[in-house]
Amino acid sequence: MPQISKKGAELPASAIRKLVPYADAAKAKGIKIYHLNIGQPDIETPKGALETLSKTPVNVLEYSHSAGIMSYRKKLAGYYAKNNINVSPEEIIITCGGSEALQFAFTVCLNPGEEILIPEPYYTNYNTFANICNAVIKTIPSSIKDGFALPPIEEFEKAITPKTRAIMICNPNNPTGYLYSKEELQKVAEIVKKHDLFLFADEVYREFCYDGHEHFSVMQLEGIEQNTILLDSVSKRYSACGARIGCLITKNKEVFGAAMRMAQARLSPPTFGQIFSEAAIDTPQEYFDAVIKEYVTRRNVLVEGINKIPGCFCPNPKGAFYAIVELPIDDSDRFCQWLLEEFNYNGETVMFAPATGFYADPEKGRHQVRATYCLNTNALRSAIKCLEEALKVYPGRTK
Repeated sequence: MPQISKKGAELPASAIRKLVPYADAAKAKGIKIYHLNIGQPDIETPKGALETLSKTPVNVLEYSHSAGIMSYRKKLAGYYAKNNINVSPEEIIITCGGSEALQFAFTVCLNPGEEILIPEPYYTNYNTFANICNAVIKTIPSSIKDGFALPPIEEFEKAITPKTRAIMICNPNNPTGYLYSKEELQKVAEIVKKHDLFLFADEVYREFCYDGHEHFSVMQLEGIEQNTILLDSVSKRYSACGARIGCLITKNKEVFGAAMRMAQARLSPPTFGQIFSEAAIDTPQEYFDAVIKEYVTRRNVLVEGINKIPGCFCPNPKGAFYAIVELPIDDSDRFCQWLLEEFNYNGETVMFAPATGFYADPEKGRHQVRATYCLNTNALRSAIKCLEEALKVYPGRTK
């Protein structure tokens, strides 16, 4: 039998989805699973956008422009303007989800062996895109004790080598829910400018900021306009993960041109997804107000519920809908699999993502899991009850 490539063999498994076979087996036995492992909101997708999609006459499902439908890019530029981000349609490439935007950015900006500095823990799938272009992720540790705030800028300075090519920021952060402030991002901008690095910014959770905090985009940073590449997606903004529409935005013409060559090679982004996404921009503010209110309620249920369980600690996220949770367990991979294979409470269990996959050194996440609060409050309370009961009987409990 022929062997797959070395590259194929080296691609890392998703920390978020690797336990799916165990979940499928549990469901086959009739076990109800509360999915706190994946950022799939149960919030309704905006009806107006879905209605526009269903009513749009399409006689021939054609390719769109490789950069995306112009009317959508123009409307998208207007959306960014309302968020104090000044970009033109000619600086936007529509992609097949935020994932393709990441792949484009890493591929056109990073040579084999070059390094990206990322605060840790970080979104696990960055590993895959770095691996594909033979780049190296180099992490700057943050701490659960201060809610995973930006590490001291001196730590970034210490990590820079002649191979350092970029810094990556996810804001609000997946997996921690931390929201970087304007002041923190200005410190990042200083080091980006000093060392002439790229700054990749994953801002797909821009709308989800809580407790009166506002989002500040890297595109608002002054003096590094040619260094900055914004990566975005409609998946979470409109609870439309299946639309598979994202975008790459940059004012750097060389980066844009190279990314366009990749966009042309894959021909075009999905037409139906673009039609939906263009219509979704008209979603009224009332929709987002209600969604934010709901997520704050869900966050509070999750954080307060987990912190009441002896031995558990969950910081209070200020954005996105994720939290890293510290548990009194010996091994998060083992515990998360055990929850699906061997445990149930009244026919129910809970699924987390082991935090080992969100760290360069898995040992740092050995006692942590990532939890999402994408489920309604009743489901979250039931999931927390499952966790509480599981910890009472888990054979690898540490305290």
